[in-house]
Amino acid sequence: MATESKVEAGASFLTTPVTEAHFLTAEKLNDEQREIQQSAANFVAREVMPKSDAIDAQEPGLMPALLKEAGEQGLLMIDVPEEYGGADLGMVVSGLVASEIRHASFSVAFGAHTTIGTLPIVFYGTDAQKRQYLPKLATGELIGAYALTEPGAGSDAMAIRTRATLSDDGKHYILNGAKQWISNAGFADVMVVFAKVDDTKHTGFIVESAWPGVTTGAEEKKVGIKGSSTRTVYFDNVQVPVENVLGEIGKGYKIAFNILNIGRLKLGMGSSGGARSCLDMTAAYANERKALA
Repeated sequence: MATESKVEAGASFLTTPVTEAHFLTAEKLNDEQREIQQSAANFVAREVMPKSDAIDAQEPGLMPALLKEAGEQGLLMIDVPEEYGGADLGMVVSGLVASEIRHASFSVAFGAHTTIGTLPIVFYGTDAQKRQYLPKLATGELIGAYALTEPGAGSDAMAIRTRATLSDDGKHYILNGAKQWISNAGFADVMVVFAKVDDTKHTGFIVESAWPGVTTGAEEKKVGIKGSSTRTVYFDNVQVPVENVLGEIGKGYKIAFNILNIGRLKLGMGSSGGARSCLDMTAAYANERKALA
């Protein structure tokens, strides 16, 4: 007999009693979830942390190489459906892995690829787009990025100035504009880019970095997360095939906001893992410190 899922009313969290059933605790994890979480922790301890200084110095080729190694370990495919080469293990496992990627700079690169760089295609791509890009994003053969923010339109995503104009033959959108503070820009192969069609229609596009007209600026000099790549990306008459429109013309804002919401969820898990690392280091220092009499 079919059953119906309970539908919660808006703002019901204000009146619904909260019990332990509402929370996933470590005690409730199954063996597979624990194994994958430990695999992520082992990878970071073995491959990432020993290279921390080189990462922060942005040693050429190191970060993309580490992402590809993570792909070989199956850590990039968790959110990708099985039919497109992924593991489709769900948000719990995805969050657990995010919590174990405890190196700040690598965590940014990893999150930019697996979340905002991949999920727009997972949720909004056509079958052809998914078959073309997701298997290689799942293994790390392709590295993803997400290009929304612009100079002068940082917190107002609807005020972007990048424009996409349909070519006379109707086969391409001609992309012109610039995106700022784009994570993974220095080595990304595929970017989800947002532009306005006909000056008003906020639209998403799948853009390959190797296409003529796509260039990047210098690396930003940041106070923290120094090892992550952060650059401005420029689009100068870039020909984007109409087949690479992501979702519907004029509905790009839905993609932008929904993907960012999921990104914030996983960012919370990653931050909690980083906080635990800080506590571990603090406890070790407290135990080893010798105070002079």
